[in-house]
Amino acid sequence: MAKAKTPQPVTTLPERYLTPEDIAALFEVPLETVYHWRKQHTGPPGFRVGRHVRYDPTTVQAWVAQQTQVDAAA
Repeated sequence: MAKAKTPQPVTTLPERYLTPEDIAALFEVPLETVYHWRKQHTGPPGFRVGRHVRYDPTTVQAWVAQQTQVDAAA
C-alpha cells in the first residue's frame, strides 16, 4: 500500500516574483488548479504585471501559514 505524502512546509522560496507555473510546482497541483484558485479567490493572492500574473513569495508564505492555522483549528 502506498504511503500518503506528508505536506512539506514552504521554507525556501526564490527571491523573485513567482509565476503561476511556479505556484503549481510548489504545491504539486495542475496549472489549471492555480488558475481556478485565482478565479475563485481561494488561493494565494497574486497581482498583474501587464497581462502576466505574479505572486510575491512572502505573501505566498503568509497564505500557507494562514491555511495551516485554519486546518489546525478545524
